[in-house]
Amino acid sequence: MAPPIPHVMSGTVSSDVECRFTETGLAVCRFRVTATPSHWDAAAQTWRDSAPIPYICTAWRDLARNATESLTPGVTVLITGRITEIRDNSIYLSVDDLGVSLRQRIAYTEVSLPSPAAAAPVAAHPTPQPAAPSAPRAATRQAGNPPAWWDKQRSSGWSEPAASAADGSPLHVVR
Repeated sequence: MAPPIPHVMSGTVSSDVECRFTETGLAVCRFRVTATPSHWDAAAQTWRDSAPIPYICTAWRDLARNATESLTPGVTVLITGRITEIRDNSIYLSVDDLGVSLRQRIAYTEVSLPSPAAAAPVAAHPTPQPAAPSAPRAATRQAGNPPAWWDKQRSSGWSEPAASAADGSPLHVVR
């Protein structure tokens, strides 16, 4: 018998992710996804939505743990998996890989989280004042300000990635 053909789909998570553990400690999660395919209506010269297709997705092990922590209803996902059953007007899918669609949102990973300063409100430009001698930035660092190495790295043109930041975390350069 030939192995099942992988099924690739995109849809919107339509339920909370339920995570459980087997007697041997394996994580397994289940969640619902609704895919709404579209088709070209030649007569009207426009795209039309087809009937929604309900999927019941099951993931195992680390993928189950990660899906439980990452997914909420309303998130659009891309799924690769194997159809295991079609029953009760739903397609049952065993998930092999899962990702958040970037079409409508920004996703951050643990290493790409923006700094807290990125979310700070932007104040109106103050009126220019005569420049006063100032202390080096490292001496006046406050919460929300970039660290001392930031100006040096920023002014260097980002030509070479630094081995690590001042706090020891790795720097990742996106070109």
